[in-house]
Amino acid sequence: MIHVHVRDGAGRHLLDAEAYHDAIAAIRRAVGQDMVIQITTESVGRYAPEEQAAVLRATHPEAASLALREFVPDQGHETAFAETLAWMAREGVLPQIILYDPAEAVALAALMKRGLVPWNAVPVLFVLGRYAAGQISCPADLLPFLAPDIPRFDHWTTCAFGRDEAACVTAGAFMDGHIRVGFENNLHLPDGRRADSNADLVRAIAGILGDAGWSLASADRLRADLQSVLR
Repeated sequence: MIHVHVRDGAGRHLLDAEAYHDAIAAIRRAVGQDMVIQITTESVGRYAPEEQAAVLRATHPEAASLALREFVPDQGHETAFAETLAWMAREGVLPQIILYDPAEAVALAALMKRGLVPWNAVPVLFVLGRYAAGQISCPADLLPFLAPDIPRFDHWTTCAFGRDEAACVTAGAFMDGHIRVGFENNLHLPDGRRADSNADLVRAIAGILGDAGWSLASADRLRADLQSVLR
């Protein structure tokens, strides 16, 4: 999977369907169907929930990530969030709900219990260190998400901010999760050197996990796994 952000001419975070269509087309030209393309709907403080939902619908991507705290800042936004998820279910857009805190996992499970989520299970992303001091994470930050009193999700992924990204996501893999790495969260290789590209970060983690006996999933395997979760 590739997780895609687009930016404006000044380099600022952008939610724009035309820009997303251009990016998606360029990726498809390069890799065909060998990657699942997931856009972000994150606001980064620039967009309201209704603007995030509008760009999602206008882009109609294969997959999209949605931050629970941004789409549902209060109870008044629950219905609109449910309508957005229902649209994704009808249109076959693969969801991933971003959770920054274990309390958000509890809140998402409550929405599911109330029938506001159109799937019996939904993929989630546990984000480590985004709101920590200096945006620095450590492997132990994952443990509260997996505590016995926190709802469990059949398909979960973790990502981590800061130089210890490799240690954090490796811990996630050993705990049976999926992982995401890249320049959005970290610029440094496991040995502390600055990476030249996202590919360097992916290659480094793939090497660590490959040595431990893990193998990379194909895009088709991921599509099948997600469809199975969402049934």
